[in-house]
Amino acid sequence: MFIERTGDMLYIIQNDPEVPPGIIAEELERLGVEPAIIRPYEGDELPALSDVSAVVVLGGAMGANDDAKHLFLSDLKQFIRDVVAQGRPYLGVCLGGQLLAAALGSEVRSSTDSEKGTCSIMLTDEGLDDRLFRGIAPSFISFQWHNDSFVIPPEGVWLAFTETCRSQAFRIGKNAWGVQFHPEVNPEIVRNWSSWTPETAGRTDEFVTTYMEWETEYRGVARRLVTNFLDAAGLRRVE
Repeated sequence: MFIERTGDMLYIIQNDPEVPPGIIAEELERLGVEPAIIRPYEGDELPALSDVSAVVVLGGAMGANDDAKHLFLSDLKQFIRDVVAQGRPYLGVCLGGQLLAAALGSEVRSSTDSEKGTCSIMLTDEGLDDRLFRGIAPSFISFQWHNDSFVIPPEGVWLAFTETCRSQAFRIGKNAWGVQFHPEVNPEIVRNWSSWTPETAGRTDEFVTTYMEWETEYRGVARRLVTNFLDAAGLRRVE
């Protein structure tokens, strides 16, 4: 069920209390955009499509097909299908990218091509020409924290890969993107996520230290991605 709101705007769908918008929210504020944050896990209803100028869907500890455990996922996937059908700009991050693939009938594989930590991502030839990655180097640094991975839908355009996970980014149509990596994390998020399991908790200092070593480049990539997405949506208020 969708709720009516007044005025077109950018919505952030936060699927997990421990997966906040982080740097994405910081960059939106810097560029003069105040998003509405929807938290369906708290019972928030999804916005009416007529009010949506653009959508960012964040990650979460659940899987894209865990509808039985997280009942809001079914409505969210239908919402994503409607957003894409309407041509509204969409950016899905990690689970948000997996949900885009699943909503369009593609496979999301559990415990496949998992990655943790800061790593290098490479753009495909199509990625080099894609407006979401405009101004970003052919190989760039970002942060990974996923166990599952998506299969790019047949109508999708493959945009980026890593040595471990070939499906790092794709585009549907002109305005919908799914990425596997995390442009939103900051040191506090990295430290929190690494505490989730005994396996990663023992490597917390390693994850945080490596992130800090690359933070300047990482934040530069995040800034460019958010700027490019806002330009695609026609929402950037300041230079």
